[in-house]
Amino acid sequence: MDASISLHILIGLIAIALLFDFLNGLHDAANSIATIVSTRVLRPKYAVMWAAFFNFIAFLFFGLHVANTVGTGIVSAGIVDARVIFGALMGAITWNVVTWWAGIPSSSSHALIGGLVGAAVTKAGSAAIVWYGLTKTAAAIVLSPMTGFFLALMLVLLVSWLFVRVNPRSVDSTFRSLQFVSASLYSLGHGGNDAQKTMGIIAVLLFSAGHLGSEFHVPFWVVITCQFFMGLGTLMGGWRIVHTMGSKITRLTPMQGCCAETGGAITLFAATGLGIPVSTTHTITGAIVGVGAARKVSAVRWNVASNIVIAWIITLPASAIIASLFYLATGLFS
Repeated sequence: MDASISLHILIGLIAIALLFDFLNGLHDAANSIATIVSTRVLRPKYAVMWAAFFNFIAFLFFGLHVANTVGTGIVSAGIVDARVIFGALMGAITWNVVTWWAGIPSSSSHALIGGLVGAAVTKAGSAAIVWYGLTKTAAAIVLSPMTGFFLALMLVLLVSWLFVRVNPRSVDSTFRSLQFVSASLYSLGHGGNDAQKTMGIIAVLLFSAGHLGSEFHVPFWVVITCQFFMGLGTLMGGWRIVHTMGSKITRLTPMQGCCAETGGAITLFAATGLGIPVSTTHTITGAIVGVGAARKVSAVRWNVASNIVIAWIITLPASAIIASLFYLATGLFS
């Protein structure tokens, strides 16, 4: 444990972690609200309030499995110190800002994981990595959008069959109401999975500084603070990415939006229960592509989708490299 971390440095690093949490909510606001905005069920300002509320209360519904994975299951808690945490956070924040500015829905989650791995490996080499946890997380990069795609596709086909003889206006009206439920569930899943990543970072920092005793755990004040900053970031919105997610990939009807959100929410609930830090961005993008492909393959703007996939692929190494550079830079002042 690095008991040498001063109180001022500890508070500063917690503040940076909460800044990341806020930016995560800002960056990923589109994941929760893009479909309900693009289908015109809710105006943007009301949609972000709706999503922020359910982001905040997510701690009431989920355990802390993801926080424990991030805190101790990606890199060894024993090698974590102030420089590793600073490098990880700055790598993730820098990549988030770059992709937010460019309107690219990359993964805040995997930016943080990449940053943590990059800083830890720079300090201690590959021995710092907990390979089981990292492999599980890396596999989720592929599996979460595929799962979202499959579930959303199946839901659209099922709903289309069930409502085949119903008046289209009645179907539209029904799913406009149901989208409030599906958007709520997706926002719960978003808050439950994403906020826990920052909880894990703050908790392992406190643990490494000797403030949690001999056993790793996540204090309640960390839980509630991270949920608050996640919700606040969502409330501020991320409109560049909303446009990409809500309309550039495919055009959505309320029925399709409801199916996409429901498929994405099921994926997030399952991943959070298993303690897997998945990307809400990957999940909802896969689901949106799934509902578009159910209509017809040409309904999906595959060039936009492929650009998003490229961003996914480079997020881990890009954030890891940036984190490594920040870790090395802090050594110049120590």
